[in-house]
Amino acid sequence: MKKLLAGFFLILGLCGFLVKQKTTPVTKNISYGTGEELEYRVNLAFFTVGKGITKVDHKLHEINSRTCYKVDAYGKTSDWISWISKFDDNWGAYIDTTSLGTQIAYRKLREGSYRRDEVVNFDQTNNKVEVKVKNEKTGQYENPKVYDGPKNAKDLVSGFLFLRIVDFAKIPVGDTITISGFLENAFYDLKVIYTGKEVIHTRVGKIQCLRLRPVMPKNSMFDGENSIQCWISDDLNRIPVKIQAKMFIGSTGLELISFRGLRNQLKIVP
Repeated sequence: MKKLLAGFFLILGLCGFLVKQKTTPVTKNISYGTGEELEYRVNLAFFTVGKGITKVDHKLHEINSRTCYKVDAYGKTSDWISWISKFDDNWGAYIDTTSLGTQIAYRKLREGSYRRDEVVNFDQTNNKVEVKVKNEKTGQYENPKVYDGPKNAKDLVSGFLFLRIVDFAKIPVGDTITISGFLENAFYDLKVIYTGKEVIHTRVGKIQCLRLRPVMPKNSMFDGENSIQCWISDDLNRIPVKIQAKMFIGSTGLELISFRGLRNQLKIVP
């Protein structure tokens, strides 16, 4: 169970890598704003094993003299399986409302006995990324490590938001998008194939979606390079609606179950 849930959170991370702007058409951000909240069910077969929530704070924040969104993503196991393996994670970021570049990112991970408290400062002027990790024994942050980054670098949370302003109307079905994101100590690249449109049935209704397939590198969690599919709403919101993954130890998924504060009305298929 622990590996399955770890794999689920990895799926969320992979879906949040930033899209390389030089090769991918984007639109002006009309997809999200302050006050948005999305809730998801995490399932194993027919069983609910956890929930995920993403929130955009109701107010804007001033960070490094830049006006920013404060965005948090939470993942937590259901109470009935917490005695097997308990997850309670928080990934967050302060994101420039103009450039959508990250100013500060943070992670508070509680996964069984594993703990990680991390703060990442993005120096967008000098293209540097500074990572600080809290020492579990002393409770103090250790000396930061500094990495070179690209211009307007993003973490996984801001990458997740950037994916929502990609102009898929200009991307042919079957085309591959190359995406990149910073995690822990490095930038990673991943390929995602746009495979067309599909209507997805959810608790909130039937939603016309864009279907994406990340090409997974060889690993010990996911069963093949075509093991993950993602669906995002084919409307002005571009919210994640569903994720499905085949793993060596089972199949898991994520499905939208509620929303509030959307910038645009969600398009429900009759």
